Amino acid sequence: MEKRILGTQGLEVSALGLGCMGLSFAYGQAMDKQEAIKLIREAYEKGITLFDTAEAYGIANEELVGEALNPFRKEVVIATKFGFKDGNVTDGQDSRPENIRAVAEESLRRLKTDVIDLFYQHRVDPNVPMEDVAGTVKDLIQEGKVKYFGLSEAGVSSIRKAHAVQPVSALQSEYSIWWREPELEILPTLEELGIGFVPFSPLGRGFLTGAINQDTKFESTDFRNTLPRFSEENRSTNQKLIDLLGGIASQKNATPAQIALGWLLAQKPWIAPIPGTTKSHRLTENIGGASINLSVDDIKKIDDAFAQTTIQGDRYPAHFQKAVGK
Repeated sequence: MEKRILGTQGLEVSALGLGCMGLSFAYGQAMDKQEAIKLIREAYEKGITLFDTAEAYGIANEELVGEALNPFRKEVVIATKFGFKDGNVTDGQDSRPENIRAVAEESLRRLKTDVIDLFYQHRVDPNVPMEDVAGTVKDLIQEGKVKYFGLSEAGVSSIRKAHAVQPVSALQSEYSIWWREPELEILPTLEELGIGFVPFSPLGRGFLTGAINQDTKFESTDFRNTLPRFSEENRSTNQKLIDLLGGIASQKNATPAQIALGWLLAQKPWIAPIPGTTKSHRLTENIGGASINLSVDDIKKIDDAFAQTTIQGDRYPAHFQKAVGK
């Protein structure tokens, strides 16, 4: 698989990574641990080198990622995150320096490694100066416990403040054909500063695969039940976007998911999306998206068609959205 460089500090990753959250968190019942490990190792065997987890995804998530990648630890990039009180997303932010250090030590232990390749602040903490956050990660880098610094869902002001203290290698935020807000301010800022971009939910939390429609029923514990964009009514309205992708996909002998990933990879050479999946055939399909070659004309057709559609529903409930873009 093609390799891409994130940031100006030399972080090299596969063009597509693997988001590991859904293996045990947020999308209903967790996978069997051994099956999850098997899927992660399959991803590595097929060329993926960037694997994304977080303290907030639960102890089990970091542990299974660490166990799965242990046999080829030096050939992969493991990204994890700090920044929530006791690692619980519902308890608010905690990026005090002492907590960052405590999370780093626990993550190192659970991941069975002596260094975290990419350490993200999961959400900006309004009660801790960004300079203190970046300074703490800078110290961890100097101590050899972390290699690269990242931010997640941070706004332009926070990105600039952090980058002035410790160069930021990557920003992780949602970006896809149906969520394009980063194009307004985030992408220009990242390009100016030389920061890579790691889009999560590049397939719209599964919607852009075409496998979800208005009749789909999610498990009671599935995070998507709380998202306005996934209400039955909005799914029905947004189906026209899937029809659009399907039409383009048929012309390219591809799937809607592959077109969505190909479109994202074509935006900038320093973008590395991290689609997640629990299924081997979806993993293979997603990896095929990295080989989709979309011409300038193809991109224009997609963008023109998208401009004529209106996506219904916010991506987050209001209380989640408040923590974004700070």
